[in-house]
Amino acid sequence: MRAPTTNQCYFCATSHSEVCPAHIPVQVANARNIVYYIGMIASLENIRFSFDDKTFILDGVTARVHGSSRIGLVGANGAGKTTLLNIICGDLEHDDGVLAIAKSKSIGVLRQDSGLSGQGSIISEMRGVFEHLHEMEREMRRLETEIAGTPPDDPHYDETQQRYAELQVDFETREGYHTEVKIATVLTGMGFGGVAGDTSVEVLSGGERTRLALCKLLLQTPDLLILDEPTNHLDFKTLLWLEDYLAGYKGALLIVSHDRYFLDRLCTTIWELHQGELLAYSGNYSAYLLQKDERETFLRQQYEAGQREIAEMKDFVARNIVRASTTNRAKSRQKALERLEENLEKPKKPPKPPVIRFQKSRDPVNDVLTIENLSLSVGEGDGEKQLISGLNLEVKRGEKLALIGANGVGKTSFFRALMGELPHGGEIKWGRGCDLCYFHQGEDGFEEHKTALDELWDAYPREYEHTVRTALGRVGLSGESAFGLVCTLSGGERARLKFAKLMLSHGNVLLLDEPTNHLDLGSKESVDKALTEYDGTLLVVSHDRYLLDKFPDKILEMHPDGVKVYPGRYEQYIARKRAEAQDAPPPDKRPDKKTEPGGNYRSKKQRSEQATHRRILTELEGKIGALETEIAQLEQEIASPELASDYQLLQEKCELLEVRRTELDDCLEQWSELDA
Repeated sequence: MRAPTTNQCYFCATSHSEVCPAHIPVQVANARNIVYYIGMIASLENIRFSFDDKTFILDGVTARVHGSSRIGLVGANGAGKTTLLNIICGDLEHDDGVLAIAKSKSIGVLRQDSGLSGQGSIISEMRGVFEHLHEMEREMRRLETEIAGTPPDDPHYDETQQRYAELQVDFETREGYHTEVKIATVLTGMGFGGVAGDTSVEVLSGGERTRLALCKLLLQTPDLLILDEPTNHLDFKTLLWLEDYLAGYKGALLIVSHDRYFLDRLCTTIWELHQGELLAYSGNYSAYLLQKDERETFLRQQYEAGQREIAEMKDFVARNIVRASTTNRAKSRQKALERLEENLEKPKKPPKPPVIRFQKSRDPVNDVLTIENLSLSVGEGDGEKQLISGLNLEVKRGEKLALIGANGVGKTSFFRALMGELPHGGEIKWGRGCDLCYFHQGEDGFEEHKTALDELWDAYPREYEHTVRTALGRVGLSGESAFGLVCTLSGGERARLKFAKLMLSHGNVLLLDEPTNHLDLGSKESVDKALTEYDGTLLVVSHDRYLLDKFPDKILEMHPDGVKVYPGRYEQYIARKRAEAQDAPPPDKRPDKKTEPGGNYRSKKQRSEQATHRRILTELEGKIGALETEIAQLEQEIASPELASDYQLLQEKCELLEVRRTELDDCLEQWSELDA
């Protein structure tokens, strides 16, 4: 099949065939393969980049981004992920290789923790995305006034009507009448539904500015959307909305994220950066883990087979090189041996993840934890805030519970109350034989001037040095790292030191508060495996949805009105939440109130109010659709030649059009408030 010819290169504006010579990589130089480029947004061919001309961050990276690509970019910290993104965006010049971006293709980037800046309001920033459509609409209004005031026999009348008709078609094609709905939908989905549109961007927090920057980017709909850690600062509700929105995104996605569940839901290709090399795996994150393991096993076996063949050839040469009858065969085999040794490349050693394993020294009684009528408050006086009231909960031996909820709802305070660190009302009773171990979020109680070895050994002074150093080595703190001061450790290294302490504790009840924070993907996988295999009792606070779908027997959702229990893991929890949102029974039998401690259910009044709320929203959406249809019809009538001769009717239609537009604006505002 021959590639179709055009006057311009697909990647640049120069006059060539479909792809100009500068943009044809070696493996597709044949004309019949150039059709591979149709629909491509970016091509990277043998890209190299280094900071000191010696150590290459990117060493021969070759990759393609198509219009339908859904790519997750993973790799250890410092592997070069941000460098690669900056090169694709044009913010960083590469040392060698060819980078080609298709002409007329747009790229939008959300950088990690880089929020929207400016002095405008939220709504003005969002409307600025559609300024070209607003300009078209203003021109249409001007033409409507000009048409209404121009006699039909005027020589410019037909020309003005034609111009208006063309603008109207273009405006409708670009969905100009839906801009406010798009803005309201994105702002509401990203958690700004309850924030006034005239709120200044300057008064927003850093996290809110980052979310707002993502809102603006989603409204711009670039052909390639690059997102660097987009799930930071997002709660579960916003995350679910963003995932659903991106799942239907028409352009290409390139995502860097430590949220493995996010990568699983959205990505169909995983790019892994390791030691300057980029490897592409087909499928989502879970598929990537399996393929990566298979690939590493295959390369190791291939290398070992090559080593065995080399040993056999060396033995043959040694035995036959001095014998006259076989010396020629031996010399021939020696040349083959040299070629084999030259071409046999030892597989690059993958980064070694920590080895985490929790073991308990004894079993407690069956009733591990009993909570009766627990109340918990923080603050004093006018600043006092009640977090929990009247909570009843039972935890049995071996149960694994995950506690979730919005930031600030009191999850960490609840754990601290369980550990006796905060005063509370009601009763918290731990069973006999419970050995509690607490993984604090953020704080670790380390003495900064100590070495990692001393910090761990001082916590367990009766352990042998070999045992302590083995625990450190398992979490990746061996050699010089073991003798480094605690104050020099990174966030991930400090977290791994805390895990080393937990492993030596041999506790039978673990309370873990956000255990996967600050960990890279490999370390997170190790924590997943450790919690899944642990046969003690677990209570874990986490926002890591991938982890929440691995280990818990129950999920406890904490909110200001109490704690609600959902049997199963994260997928079952989401299914039940969606069923509740649709006012339908969950997929399996609803647990009985009496047998599900801490459960709370909506009253008839609450269900009635929610049904009324949904009905009003549905009616508003129907009215919005009807108004948009009527407005479009009125605009067509105004532009039609049949109405040109009736000046009075034309003026009435124009006035009615303005009335309907005002009604549409009011409906959109009501819809935005109700959907918040």
